[in-house]
Amino acid sequence: MTSSQELFDRAKTLMPGGVNSPVRAFGSVGGTPRFMVNAKGAYLTDADGRDYVDLVCSWGPALLGHSHPDVLAAVHAAVDHGLSFGASTPTESELAALVQGRVSGVERLRMVSTGTEATMTAVRLARGFTGRDLIIKFAGCYHGHLDSLLAAAGSGLATLALPGSAGVTAATAAETLVLPYNDLAAVEAAFAAHGDRIAAVITEAAPANMGVVTPGEGFNAGLSRITTAHGALLILDEVLTGFRVGAAGYWGLTGGAADSAERWTPDLFTFGKVIGGGLPTAALGGRAEVMDYLAPLGPVYQAGTLSGNPVAMAAGVATLTAATSSVYDTVDARSLELSAALSSALTAEGVDHSIQRAGSLFSVAFGTSAAGVQNYDDAQGQEVFRYAPFFHSMLDSGVYLPPSVFEAWFLSAAHDDAAMNRIFTALPAAAKAAAAATVV
Repeated sequence: MTSSQELFDRAKTLMPGGVNSPVRAFGSVGGTPRFMVNAKGAYLTDADGRDYVDLVCSWGPALLGHSHPDVLAAVHAAVDHGLSFGASTPTESELAALVQGRVSGVERLRMVSTGTEATMTAVRLARGFTGRDLIIKFAGCYHGHLDSLLAAAGSGLATLALPGSAGVTAATAAETLVLPYNDLAAVEAAFAAHGDRIAAVITEAAPANMGVVTPGEGFNAGLSRITTAHGALLILDEVLTGFRVGAAGYWGLTGGAADSAERWTPDLFTFGKVIGGGLPTAALGGRAEVMDYLAPLGPVYQAGTLSGNPVAMAAGVATLTAATSSVYDTVDARSLELSAALSSALTAEGVDHSIQRAGSLFSVAFGTSAAGVQNYDDAQGQEVFRYAPFFHSMLDSGVYLPPSVFEAWFLSAAHDDAAMNRIFTALPAAAKAAAAATVV
């Protein structure tokens, strides 16, 4: 690990904490972050030449596996024509058409560069469209680092929020209501108190930033019903789940499914991760009536020099084209296989836990077998101390897990039997480490 340590030491003199995104610093698990230099299929290789089975998959984009030949070929071809034009390109429409073909609720799409930018624009658009100021979000759901959504819960279910980060002003936070997840009664109460001021409710389609949390039966449909009744918008954040848990994301598995008991459609979607195939691309989309409030047609301004970047568009088109039903079937099957093996290993060592699922995404929550995790309070109440030794045991065995218990595990279509067997072989020792863990 000499090279990673030296690289981390140098990085800390150049960048805050030595990283460009906080979770990479291993703050939740301790130790030295691995500096990666290569990715292929189901594997990462670090600066010391050690390879790992990857269960992070770039936090979602590597649905097909790393360095998929079709995606690399498309990117190389695009690079040969130039890196950035600052003008419209045919590939933007090609990717938008692929999204529309998968997600019927998207009548218009606007490309941006990051998930944060997508949710930021969606919130601005909702306020511009409705002429209202307040936004409802749920504790534990993460929608990027825009100020108004980095808010913490106030003192009551219908009170205005408090700043959730240094640098977020009280005035900005006060434009957000933070409610407990999976609690429709709290949403009803908020609308009863502030209904004529609420522009939108924003929610992850299935939360994956407090660990994975499954929306309760009828919860998302209830949000759609309530917002419609009050003239507010519903923003469904599929930055993580979009095109990852199915061809039409989590909405396609639930509210948009043909056999859904209660079909519903949000007013706006946000996408990221998979839509860019590993390059910085995100998007927002939804009803034409709402989307056409964006400039140049409407009064809500948004612009971006690198929005619709031709190389990123090529990666997105290649990824969505290659993400066939067989890819999703493979990822689903591997996810079920791995989560069952994980649960079995922990049970064998007497480690209390629950496996939290949303499609192919899952996470483990220690000490929660009685009721699972339904909201942020449940997630915070788990036995977090068991994860760090579990993580490092897996890492030492050549398996790269998310460096936080509050993140989802990702698989890809490239996770073959050899990759899976390495994970299975590593689980018993990691389960023993979790069982032996004590509160520090």
